[in-house]
Amino acid sequence: MGLANWRVRSYNCQIKPIIAIIISILLLRAVLSPSTSFAWFQQRISSYGATPITEPNLRATVRNDKFLEVPQIVWGLNNQKIALARGLLTARFLNRTLLMPSLSASLFYKEVELLQPMQFDKIFYLEKFNSICDGFVQVGQYSKLLNKTDPFEMQKGSGRKWTKERDLEQLKEVTNDNKLHDLELVRIVGKNPFLWHDHWPVRDYAEIFGCLALVNEIENDVVKVISKIREISIKAKKNTANTVPNPIVPYIAVHMRIEKDWMIHCKKWEQRTGMNQICSSKKEILDRVSHIMGINLPAVVYLAIADSLLEDDSVLKGWKTGLMPYEKKRLGVWEIYKKYPYLIRSAIDFEVCSRADIFVGNSFSTFSGLVVLSRTQRLLKSGFKDLCGNEDQLDIRFTSYAYNILGDKIGAPKVWMTDMADLSLQKISYGTNNISCDANMSIS
Repeated sequence: MGLANWRVRSYNCQIKPIIAIIISILLLRAVLSPSTSFAWFQQRISSYGATPITEPNLRATVRNDKFLEVPQIVWGLNNQKIALARGLLTARFLNRTLLMPSLSASLFYKEVELLQPMQFDKIFYLEKFNSICDGFVQVGQYSKLLNKTDPFEMQKGSGRKWTKERDLEQLKEVTNDNKLHDLELVRIVGKNPFLWHDHWPVRDYAEIFGCLALVNEIENDVVKVISKIREISIKAKKNTANTVPNPIVPYIAVHMRIEKDWMIHCKKWEQRTGMNQICSSKKEILDRVSHIMGINLPAVVYLAIADSLLEDDSVLKGWKTGLMPYEKKRLGVWEIYKKYPYLIRSAIDFEVCSRADIFVGNSFSTFSGLVVLSRTQRLLKSGFKDLCGNEDQLDIRFTSYAYNILGDKIGAPKVWMTDMADLSLQKISYGTNNISCDANMSIS
């Protein structure tokens, strides 16, 4: 049965009674407790904004006996993470558990012949994810499926006519169709989940990303890479007059987007949009990192760069005296990386950047954007809500900068925190030069 067959019936027969019931409840609340009712209304508006999808977020749990299946997730690691979160939030909207999605081990637009599916639990710790995200979203295994009947297939639209409003309307129709409530499986067919319309606020995505933990083998390798960076830092400090009483020696991570294909892409982007704060040359990156105030030299700078640049030692030259650049090969950890496919290599680099004391990235990079989101969460949990007045206090861990945007300090990059009050992931998904040093809103 297609959506067209029940769209009118669904709206006419169900929406009006629901609206009437809601209005009656609100009036009753207002009569019984006007102040409480008004406070509740203000809280909902403040938390979610003027968005039509707040009702499903009021649910305490999602059903673990009804499932949603999504197409294979592709593209870069962080686009895949966004697609994963979008699939989970869609499942939550439909009050279903997301069946374990298939990720992609390689970049499909560069290595089509090497595209290999990789199950969610081969990179992320399934039990830990479900435990941390319990009551919000869940990932289920295919072994939990009991009914062998054909699933309901929901075709995601595409093209200019398939607007955000039409996409949301489709989701509501599926939610309100009583016949679909009894079906064990709803299968979405069509486009990659990353390309679905975004209906959820940043904090919902942040909650899901906060549940993602790498499996033990990969996490252990992350620890080895970071330990190697700190080991080099300690040796460098011992060879100077500077003493560091803190055994945790800081390091800087820089996500350098200077690959040829990226530079071609971003220059076209600048021409198309009329902006001039997307691309950054190697010289500009080095110069702006060198102007970050308060770095205790010497300091190790870990360069998160594409594997294709590992043979180009020019990325290691030209740095300010006291800034010691290292990439995977020079650091001596290439043996760790090379045993893994692209997806896991990128996941390791993500964690190395996310856990750095200072991170410098590009605000038009999804990788950099999600790293800063992760770091903003840590700052908020530590009690910091903005760094606007604390730019020189580099004892505050998880400070981040965007090297493609000039900051308030002469020659330095702009301080960067994720706006946790944003009502969509648009800025992170596609980039922005409108960044802030204020998270605006704490998260629980």
